[in-house]
Amino acid sequence: MKLRELRQERGFTPTELARACDVSVSYLNEIEKGKKYPKADKILGLSKVLGVTYDQLTSLTLSRKLEPISELLQSDLLKEFPLEMFGLDPIRIVELISDAPAKMNAFISTLFEIARNYEMRQEHFFLAALRSYQEMHDNYFEELEQDVRTFVGQEKLAVGAPFDTTQLEAVLTQKYGYTIDRTALGEHATLGRLRSVFQPKTRRLLLRPGLTGTQEAFVLGREIAFNYLNLKERPYVNASFPVRSFDEVLNNFKASYFAGALLMEEDSLVRDFQKLFASKKWEPAALLELMAKYDVSPEMFMQRMTNLLPRHFGLQSLFFLRFDQASADAAYVLSKELHLSRLHNPHGNELHEHYCRRWISLWLINDARQHQPLSAATTVIGAQRSRYFGTDDEYLCLTLARAASATEPAVSVNVGLLCDDNLKQKVRFLDDPAIPLKIVNETCERCPIPDCEVRAAAPLEIERQQRNREQEAAVAALVNGG
Repeated sequence: MKLRELRQERGFTPTELARACDVSVSYLNEIEKGKKYPKADKILGLSKVLGVTYDQLTSLTLSRKLEPISELLQSDLLKEFPLEMFGLDPIRIVELISDAPAKMNAFISTLFEIARNYEMRQEHFFLAALRSYQEMHDNYFEELEQDVRTFVGQEKLAVGAPFDTTQLEAVLTQKYGYTIDRTALGEHATLGRLRSVFQPKTRRLLLRPGLTGTQEAFVLGREIAFNYLNLKERPYVNASFPVRSFDEVLNNFKASYFAGALLMEEDSLVRDFQKLFASKKWEPAALLELMAKYDVSPEMFMQRMTNLLPRHFGLQSLFFLRFDQASADAAYVLSKELHLSRLHNPHGNELHEHYCRRWISLWLINDARQHQPLSAATTVIGAQRSRYFGTDDEYLCLTLARAASATEPAVSVNVGLLCDDNLKQKVRFLDDPAIPLKIVNETCERCPIPDCEVRAAAPLEIERQQRNREQEAAVAALVNGG
């Protein structure tokens, strides 16, 4: 890159510089693209013609203009980012940078500035890469499904719903030499959000006392996956902590997918979904009963739905959202999202704006907090047809929410399915009048819907855009002599 920059600054064409240095044009091009490293005599010849020292050419220090590129090339992000998974060759990336270093410098500088402004960390890029990986495969991974079938056959496990999780503990202890400890983690009050910790040196799995059968089953299934799939780079706790590499993120996803597929057998659940969707009436109790049949959490159940609906029902246009709310007075946080077919709405934002309160994901949490007789956390279910204001985009949203008192955390998980002819054929209850239709938007600040009954903030962004349009019109009138 330094060679190309100097050549262009000195006004040499590749042919002219090659002739002056007594090298071929192809050889010079390969140097500039990073494919060849010239011998000492060639470097000396280039430095003399370009009017710089030998050390300036060979130093790893780049000019100020190329510093952002240097930062990118030397960053752990580029080293660990799974370029090959997306069909990208690292050498080709360097070639693209070399072809137009000034433009790439501006582009990369912009990316770094955005990342700093939004306080984006390396793990954000890894998680975004994982979501793209899931979207590329419609969130269905045949090899993992087959791994589960093979494992079940080898261990002669019974897969009837609900899955007998004592089988998993037996495999971990007898086949993989684990020791299960259900007391030690409870002694660490400051680690209350940790459900499990794996100690690799002793192969001891610490489980927090009081876990539900569902929570414990998922942890055990995930541990089996790490061993059976031979996934070396892995997290040792169940919570979200700063990750060390993309392989760790990817392997954690694979293990979680394996656990979900193990607890909810593919063929059986597909038949259950076919029966559910064949009904002409929306029956929320039937969906709750189905989740109870497999004895899994709402999030596990809805995540599994996103695996199977694209593959077995042709419903590729879907999204998955998880919202958390620490208490009734706290903000809603979009903590997980997945969009197949590159759907544009709804997406999470980091603008500290107020998500649309007409989304079923949010009002179901609020409704559960206010109207449920909650002596303990309760799971509620709802359906809604959400049409985005000013567009033809409409989604059938199936949502499960879990909430307790106003001071306790609540969560909702939602699968949205694009309302089109395909969905009408596959989901017979789509036109059931019991499913409300609501006009929705992204955030209150960007929403022009008049007289919204649940608006949480003024349409500040809409007002700002209107002021800008008025200013632009006034400036145009002045320029044109009006």
